[in-house]
Amino acid sequence: MCLAIPMCIVHLDELSALCEARGQQRRVSLLPLFGEPLAPGDWVQVHLERAVQRMTAEEAAAAWEV
Repeated sequence: MCLAIPMCIVHLDELSALCEARGQQRRVSLLPLFGEPLAPGDWVQVHLERAVQRMTAEEAAAAWEV
């Protein structure tokens, strides 16, 4: 089973982002989402230091409830 963590983008570089969730920050690769229009405040699922899917704030909140 794989686990992806919902994280909010705090700051973007070209192919990476500083993301935050529950007070923890991580630098993650955005390469799997290359071409997606991303901005600070957007939510992504992070797996193995890579953003693998864009998600809404509501989806992120629901994932944290589980």
